[in-house]
Amino acid sequence: MSPETAKSADTKAKLLEGALRTLTEQGIAKTSARTIAATAGVNQALVFYHFGSVDELLVAACHYGAEQSVARYRLRIASVRTLSELLAVGREIHDQERQDGHVALLGQLLAGAQTHPTLAPATAAGLALWITEIEKALTRVLSETPFGDFTDPRGLARAVAASFVGIELYEGVDAEGATAALDALEQLGALVAALEALGPVAQRAVRHHLRRTTRS
Repeated sequence: MSPETAKSADTKAKLLEGALRTLTEQGIAKTSARTIAATAGVNQALVFYHFGSVDELLVAACHYGAEQSVARYRLRIASVRTLSELLAVGREIHDQERQDGHVALLGQLLAGAQTHPTLAPATAAGLALWITEIEKALTRVLSETPFGDFTDPRGLARAVAASFVGIELYEGVDAEGATAALDALEQLGALVAALEALGPVAQRAVRHHLRRTTRS
């Protein structure tokens, strides 16, 4: 890589990080080429040189931030073997993402999507990275339970992602309520774990009951 290419890549990375920090710390309403450049420590003109517009920079930053976050947890999610463990990992991720300011960032992206049309598909694409990993984990862990033949991991992964997004935003106005919601999800995991601990005869009975229920 030539020095010029390396310098360009470094500047773009600074702008992407600067855009994410500006969104998190100042909000979408105060995010502009000037504030992003100031946060990144570069000339304002470089926003337009590298990305063309502030909106295009925000779209790129959305993808960049999501990829960075998912990459940090991909192996952890891939290692889970039960639904209870997956929910516990989800709670760990939630706590760490909140501590790192990413929950506030998500809130700003969702708010910005209302007035910046390009942000809506970019935010959805970022969430899709999480959904892909969750779907893989759900497919794996549910296949070992009586629910494996009666659930839709693809739809369930989206429901889980939507639940965590809602909890993250809800936490800003009712932290105690958000904690209770996370506790309830873990209790659901404990119920599934209890079924997993049943012997093969009991598990067959559960499957038989589910088949009868889904046919009616």
